[in-house]
Amino acid sequence: MTKPKVLGVITARGGSKGIPGKNIKPLLGKPLIAYTIEAAKKSGVFDPAVGGASRLILSTDDQQIAEVAKKYGCEAPFMRPAELAQDKTPHLPVIQHAVQWLKEKENYLPDYVMILQPTSPLRQSFHVKEAVDLIVKTGADSVLSVAEIPENFSPYKAMVIGQDGLLTLFKDGQPVRKRPTRRQDLATTYWSVGIIYLFKTSLLFDPKEPSLYGDKVAPYIIEDKYRIDINVPEDWPMAEQALKNLESGI
Repeated sequence: MTKPKVLGVITARGGSKGIPGKNIKPLLGKPLIAYTIEAAKKSGVFDPAVGGASRLILSTDDQQIAEVAKKYGCEAPFMRPAELAQDKTPHLPVIQHAVQWLKEKENYLPDYVMILQPTSPLRQSFHVKEAVDLIVKTGADSVLSVAEIPENFSPYKAMVIGQDGLLTLFKDGQPVRKRPTRRQDLATTYWSVGIIYLFKTSLLFDPKEPSLYGDKVAPYIIEDKYRIDINVPEDWPMAEQALKNLESGI
């Protein structure tokens, strides 16, 4: 079987407000972004040589982030335009820009694109490889990393307050007394975690509805010990402890 051509895109803008300089701030002595680069390179998915069948690149608007990423072996072929590096800029136009730039400037077009966010430093190399294996095996449009929603937060138990000020079940508007109480009666539900986003490149430029997902999304379930997303200062010590736990085999 021909090895799929996968483009890994590490997205790391420079204007973080919650944690200034977050993407290159040292985490246990190493820049945060280095954990993502090292896991990606160790996975064997991305060819080490520039211009190889599969590639690992950085999309950033910050020259300092680019220099750090290159030091750890990640390509930084362009600088992201400022209008695509705002607080509320979604991933879709950012990835469209990266893919279009490579196609126009280097005649490079991958089969799949994987978004890798530096804010998930507990991501392991096997996560990257297994996600690619999964999309090839299933023929899905995309693979999304997910984690199980704890029973106490199940949407089947969730309630809303109506205009009359009274509670009803969120799922179907039934009275609260209809809420399931036995674990066996609850379907297992999942929520998206930001460790892996992998999808067919063609989805980005679908003429009707461009997206990162398509219609057929395969779940890649992540164990809790690998799941942390650094967004606010309080997340930093939690990430440090989680990394220490992994290193010690806890």
